[in-house]
Order: sequence, then structure tokens, then C-alpha cells
Amino acid sequence: MMDQDDPQAAPLAIIAAEAPTRSKPSNYPPVFAARMEGRVKQPLGDLFGLSNFGVNRTTINPGAVSALQHRHSRQDEFVYVLEGELWLVSGEHEQRLEAGMCAGFAAGGISHHLENRSWTPAVILEIGDRSAGDVGSYPDDDLVANHTPGGWRFTHKDGSPY
Repeated sequence: MMDQDDPQAAPLAIIAAEAPTRSKPSNYPPVFAARMEGRVKQPLGDLFGLSNFGVNRTTINPGAVSALQHRHSRQDEFVYVLEGELWLVSGEHEQRLEAGMCAGFAAGGISHHLENRSWTPAVILEIGDRSAGDVGSYPDDDLVANHTPGGWRFTHKDGSPY
């Protein structure tokens, strides 16, 4: 039971657009983190103490991408476009997404990311589970992400650390 008089207690509700942004723009190693410029995440699920799945309100500015092209071994992902327009890119396949559209990515499925090719910011809601032992693979980059109890651990594809 949440103590409503405790200022450290998780809120019951918030205005999502006013949520604080993530303090670190990207968890990727620096060589890849630089490519995430123009992406701003607001980790909504963390504000409520959610531990089984994550929820982010993410702004993707013109010319920016949501993430590196990737897939997860165990994590399902869901994206809902709140504002603007984006391109869903998966290998050779591309599809335009606009406000009100959504996309889902089953664990072990296709690699994907979103690109903002428009002149205005786009805002998405990202939802993904936090499956133990998940591995993120990046077909276009020398990168592997292992989800550990301490967070994501990144290595080269040969297993050497960044």
C-alpha cells in the first residue's frame, strides 16, 4: 500500500509530457550513443516503480532515430505513435507510421528501428518487458547487448567488451 503522505512515494498519475527526461541520453557505448542525438526519452514506467515492463514516452526529432537497428531474443516490444510521422525500417522493408498507428515486435522477430524523416518532432509510447537473459542483436553494427540484473552490458560481436 502506498503512503500518500510520503513525498518519495510513486505518484498515482502524472501528465506524461511533463515527466522528467532520462538523465543519460543513451545506454549504448559512446561510439553508438552519439547516433542517438535528437532522441529524448521520458521513462514513465520507472516513475511508478514498474519492474516487469518498461514504458517510455520518446520524442524523436527530425533526422533522429529511435534506436540502432535491433531485435531482442526474449523481449516483446510495442510502439504507439502519439504525434507526428515516422518510418519503421526493418531490413529492406519500410513503412510510414503516423499518429494513431502502432507496431509490435515479438521476441526473436525482425530487426527494426524508427526514423523521423519529417520536419517536425514525433512522439511515441514504447512498451517492452524486462525479460531476464534478454540479448539484443544489432545486424548493422558490431554490438551485442546482454540484459543483466545490473542493466545492459554491451560487447562486440566477438564477445570483447566496449
